[in-house]
Amino acid sequence: MQSNSSSDFIYGTRAIIEAIESGKELDKLFVQKDVRNELSSELLKLCRDLSIPVQRVPIEKLNRITRKNHQGAIAYLSAVSFASLDNLISEAYSKGEPPFFIMLDRVTDVRNFGAIARTAECAGVHGLIVPSRGTAQIGSDAMKTSAGALNHMPVCRAENLKLTIKDLQENGIQVIACSEKANETIYEKDFSVPVVILMGSEEDGISPEYLKLCDGHAKLPITGKIESLNVSVATGIITYEVIRQRSK
Repeated sequence: MQSNSSSDFIYGTRAIIEAIESGKELDKLFVQKDVRNELSSELLKLCRDLSIPVQRVPIEKLNRITRKNHQGAIAYLSAVSFASLDNLISEAYSKGEPPFFIMLDRVTDVRNFGAIARTAECAGVHGLIVPSRGTAQIGSDAMKTSAGALNHMPVCRAENLKLTIKDLQENGIQVIACSEKANETIYEKDFSVPVVILMGSEEDGISPEYLKLCDGHAKLPITGKIESLNVSVATGIITYEVIRQRSK
């Protein structure tokens, strides 16, 4: 789900460059496939330097967003300032608490993302980790759905989730995948240690390559005829199991 509110995006190559240079955070950039010129090259280099996700798209996609003179470039603004992984980890440890993060793999529905952010903020989660591509747009709709929680919840945008998982593990943080394929339930896992809960998309679950890297897997007990829960509901349940264990 993507908002087309004019407050969520800017268009025009020079306008986007100026927005980046003024310090605005971009959620993603769409660039027309066949546009090649000096100004667009400058924009793409700027995005590479700042790890801003770029997608090459046909002009039809840009025209569906706006019929104004976009010059082959439309950028979506982020509602948050992204935090680095190093800062998330050091901030959590500096509080004298075992770090607790939630990582999302391909959760693309902005309502689910906002609901997860709201639960995470209420529960005192130290931060959300999302991939730079294939995730919900973090714009005004996400902010609204989170009931403003994204104003207070640090979000890390990871260029490579595989490397991010390894970085977390090297910092003494276990990565636990919430998967229906697990043998243990969330009530059998020890969440008192530094931990990241990895949640996957409702359509495909967690990518197999990430499942292999995790330190453990845990599932929610399901006794009904429907085999899975909405990802934001499932995240809320496991989040408060972590809090329950840590409050003993």
